[in-house]
Amino acid sequence: MAKYFDVHPENPQQRTISSVADSIRSGALVAYPTDSCYALGCQLGNRDGIGRIRTIRNLDERHHFTLVCRDFAQLGHFARIDNDVFRAIKAATPGGYTFILPATKEVPRQLLHPKKKTVGVRIPDHVVTQALLAALGEPLVSSTLLLPGEEEPLTLGWEIKERLDHVVDAVVDSGDCGTEPTTVVDFSGGEAEIVRRGTGDPGRFA
Repeated sequence: MAKYFDVHPENPQQRTISSVADSIRSGALVAYPTDSCYALGCQLGNRDGIGRIRTIRNLDERHHFTLVCRDFAQLGHFARIDNDVFRAIKAATPGGYTFILPATKEVPRQLLHPKKKTVGVRIPDHVVTQALLAALGEPLVSSTLLLPGEEEPLTLGWEIKERLDHVVDAVVDSGDCGTEPTTVVDFSGGEAEIVRRGTGDPGRFA
């Protein structure tokens, strides 16, 4: 049965956030809110958690997981960014974008695209997510909480608790969450390619 954490959306309770971070460090798979929609997240290197995300979402090996980072210093540890790309990404974050970039050696193999050796990264603009990332001290391995056969992600904490009670370890609920995932921009070829249109304005990279 999943733990349920009720978190204030504007002033997250530090004790609660610390408890969520401790759970993640102990191997928990967590459903948590972001500035786009709910996501499934686990600790970097948690092979079991990553496998469970694949199972819940019915994902194949080509799926790009996302490293949800607190800031640019953290993001730059896991993705290689040249100066032009850096400026473009810097101007658009934090916000509703996921960027596909060449991965550094710090990224575990199971998170890499099998052929391109790329990884998805993002910096969210969400108080609760940022508080959790600060407490954790490292990125969250994440994927949008979109279940197989459904057109929209789950958005309500209590519903996620009911439906995924036996397949996730914790649910973080901070109220309403959006239904639209991030805009995905692939910079791995040097030029911006819009892979998915979502919350972030794709015109910025058109």
